[in-house]
Amino acid sequence: MSMPAHIGIIPDGNRRWALKNGMAKENGYNFGLKPGIELFKLCEKLGIKELTYYGFTTDNTKRPAPQTKAFTRACIEAVKILSKENASLLVVGNSDSPMFPKSLLPYTVRKKFGTGGIKINFLVNYGWEWDLSSVKNLGTTNRTSIMCNLNSSDITRIDLIIRWGGRRRLSGFLPVQSVYSDFYMIEDYWPDFKPEHLMQALKWYRHQDITLGG
Repeated sequence: MSMPAHIGIIPDGNRRWALKNGMAKENGYNFGLKPGIELFKLCEKLGIKELTYYGFTTDNTKRPAPQTKAFTRACIEAVKILSKENASLLVVGNSDSPMFPKSLLPYTVRKKFGTGGIKINFLVNYGWEWDLSSVKNLGTTNRTSIMCNLNSSDITRIDLIIRWGGRRRLSGFLPVQSVYSDFYMIEDYWPDFKPEHLMQALKWYRHQDITLGG
């Protein structure tokens, strides 16, 4: 079985899930915490080496205050949950911004918990322009030089990106690392996560022609 070494997770549909269930939009984010740890446990058993979660973007912070507060709290709680697992954990995002939660600053340097296990990246207050800001003045198209100067330089190339919520877009998700990623879309909203979602994505990935442009 061809197994991706690195999977990117776009956990979309929290607000739409909340509305569908008769709640205010901001109440949906908290229901995405359980799926996050369930997915981690599955990937751990499957031997996935690296996992990147898309928390929230700099553009997301333009949403109404109740929503920004809710998804910020959810991201803080998600990182705390993952820090109790066997993981090498890193939070990546614009930490100079007031929208970056101060309680997550210690995690902007990779920390090993337990046996280290899976390499986990969590994008918080992430923006693709911020990520590329250190590359702009390099004047080079050398791939290695670009990768080394990204603000997300500790994150490796992504093999498979899975997005919940039915949207067919990357929404600025790690543009350099995802340049040759295979993209799998799931119609169900993130809070409705099922293990079958991941297994179906991996089954689909097994049949892709992975050439990396060659």
